[in-house]
Amino acid sequence: MRSPHPPLADDGRVIQRNRPRGATRPTSYCIVVRGELSQRFSNAFDGMTLAASDGQTTITGPVVDQAHLHGLLDRVGELGLELVSVKATLEPTPPTSDDEQRG
Repeated sequence: MRSPHPPLADDGRVIQRNRPRGATRPTSYCIVVRGELSQRFSNAFDGMTLAASDGQTTITGPVVDQAHLHGLLDRVGELGLELVSVKATLEPTPPTSDDEQRG
């Protein structure tokens, strides 16, 4: 089990771990809850997109770090919603002009 505290060097200094480039870039997440939420819930999930269908609501959008993800999941619980699933998704790529002409 990992300690919640940062590791210390022999002289008591905190050891800094190198993070790979891009580690601060948000990851897109898809959170599914039971029930079809109205858009009035969008304020509770600021910056996220809500899409309701088939008795469930999908909440998608960028999540900057684990604390942000846990905050969103806490909000789901605070609102009394039943969590169905949580998963990281690939960032959607914007359509190119070629895609728009075909679509």
